[in-house]
Amino acid sequence: MEKTDWKRIGWLTAATLVLGAIIGACAGLLTLLLYGVEYVMLGFIESEFIPGVFTVPAVRRIASVTLGLGVAGAIWYLLRTKTEKVPSVKKAVNGGRMPFWQTIVHVVLQIFIVGSGASIGREVAPRELGAMLAQRFCDIFHIGDGEGDAHGVLDRRMVVAVAAGAGLGGVYNAPLAGMFFAAEILLVDVTLEKIAFGLGMSATAAFVATAIKGEHMFYDIGAMQMNSTPSLMLFALLCGTACGVVGALFRKGSQWAESHKPTGRSLMWQMPIAGLVTGLVSIVVPQVMGNGRAAAQLGFSTFIPETADTSGAAQSAASAAASPWTFLAGSDGAPGSVVNAGTPLELNRLWMLLGVLALTFVAKALVTLMTIRSGASGGVLQPGIALGSTLGTMLGLLWLFVFPVDSVTACALIGAAALLSASQQAPLMAMCLVMELTEAPIEFFVPVGMAVAASAFVSSGLLHRLG
Repeated sequence: MEKTDWKRIGWLTAATLVLGAIIGACAGLLTLLLYGVEYVMLGFIESEFIPGVFTVPAVRRIASVTLGLGVAGAIWYLLRTKTEKVPSVKKAVNGGRMPFWQTIVHVVLQIFIVGSGASIGREVAPRELGAMLAQRFCDIFHIGDGEGDAHGVLDRRMVVAVAAGAGLGGVYNAPLAGMFFAAEILLVDVTLEKIAFGLGMSATAAFVATAIKGEHMFYDIGAMQMNSTPSLMLFALLCGTACGVVGALFRKGSQWAESHKPTGRSLMWQMPIAGLVTGLVSIVVPQVMGNGRAAAQLGFSTFIPETADTSGAAQSAASAAASPWTFLAGSDGAPGSVVNAGTPLELNRLWMLLGVLALTFVAKALVTLMTIRSGASGGVLQPGIALGSTLGTMLGLLWLFVFPVDSVTACALIGAAALLSASQQAPLMAMCLVMELTEAPIEFFVPVGMAVAASAFVSSGLLHRLG
């Protein structure tokens, strides 16, 4: 009979509760740091009531993002050329050592540029911080630090991966997504122990982070129908196919941008130029700034009253007031505005809505890739959700002419998960992250699951062909 390894049980428990709590505290503090930078640089704090920089004067937008990327570019130049480099999370999982203070500076810079308005995700920062803390935890417990200790090396790899996932789960209050990120992307291995360990640490991190940063709605999907429909399942299949193609292309684009980053002094001028371009684009498309929350909410908030009698969808006064469409329509939010979505769907208004959404989609994709190409570090999870939400909304507006029983918001939800699945090649993580961020009714796991499956199938085949 095999002896019980009490030492291993002990550090697994400590990692789940103690390391998970520390990572959760860091995730909560990083969120507060983001809010602080937004307040200082842009004069607002993102929330469910103001999802983007819509109320910030254009001059301040330009100055903030240009200065933010300029300062970050100078510090990253010194960090990458004069000190020990910070490896990626995947390299850290496979044994790459994450230096302590360099990782902290690197993480803070990512939050700083997002808070300044740069078009890039902030989710890499807590993952990297979690991975670095996990390596120190393993050092304390002597996990995988001995030569010839094959089991210890595997355990160390698991702890670092799970801790990185806990960083994601903590910052977004999404423990399922954090667990699947570790198992599906980093470890590419699903066992009962890894799933239980990952879910336990991510849940602990999410609980502690929420206690620090508060529990707030991330995406408002109040304008969605109450129940799924057979036609929505068909839409999920078609939308998932389209998002599979677009998501694969976005993945290839982000990989190209990442591989062509400047490595020398050019970093110090390319990043502020990227900031200036972002600021200038934001004059016309303010929702392009930030990690993608405003652009994604534009899709989620698209509401067509004509479908209310059949779909059961209804938009509250609070949701309408906080909708990006209302901000784009002007301070009065007049129903006659060409960009106000809360009016019946007529042909001329349809083209105007599609135009705004298409402009948002193209601007967000190009500016995000430009930001990465300029040398900035960050993620593409939230930009991917933004692209999927806007694409799903565009397809949903056309879908309503044939199946008015469905709501545009449900189509946006499906598109967000499907494109994220394709761009990350992680269907389970994508599905859970979008469902957790939107707090969507659990029955919508069915159409979202259909879309994610189609997207994953199409994108994997396309990426294989593209090489």
